[in-house]
Amino acid sequence: MANIIPERSINFKVYLDGEDLLGVAEGNFPNLESMTSEVKGAGIAGTIEDVVLGHFNSMTLSLTWRTTTDAFFKLQAHRTNNLDLYAALQNYDAGTGEYKTSQLHVFVKAITKTSNLGNLVVGDSMDTQTEFEIVYIKVELDEKERIEIDKVNYIHKVDGEDMLAEVRVALGKA
Repeated sequence: MANIIPERSINFKVYLDGEDLLGVAEGNFPNLESMTSEVKGAGIAGTIEDVVLGHFNSMTLSLTWRTTTDAFFKLQAHRTNNLDLYAALQNYDAGTGEYKTSQLHVFVKAITKTSNLGNLVVGDSMDTQTEFEIVYIKVELDEKERIEIDKVNYIHKVDGEDMLAEVRVALGKA
């Protein structure tokens, strides 16, 4: 019997339009924070901070670079960037005593929001940073689609279930 223990990220790569962005030291994924609104009134004993179906607050992705690179400057143009982040994840199978590798793939369409040229310190990385506003995100684990959020096309899927299908129909966008 398998007893899989997820352990860590082994390594990752970031691609812009299929081109490897060398020099990325760290990537920070967005918080998937639902928009909420307070519900109160007759029939409710108090207030409820309830989600707005399929709607999300601002989602940001940040990349930290070891130094300022050509790729860093390429991302300064105000246009949508297609970024693929691939990670090899380490899992331990306690049943067999073996390590297993799984693949995390996060694809985003994102617009550069802020950039920081970093620091100059003798013998150290510059920690240059780029922060993006995400308008589309798809997350796959071992090639299985887990989450898809497309803010401008009213798409919110969780494990293949289309959470906004009825909303698109109601809006005449089926």
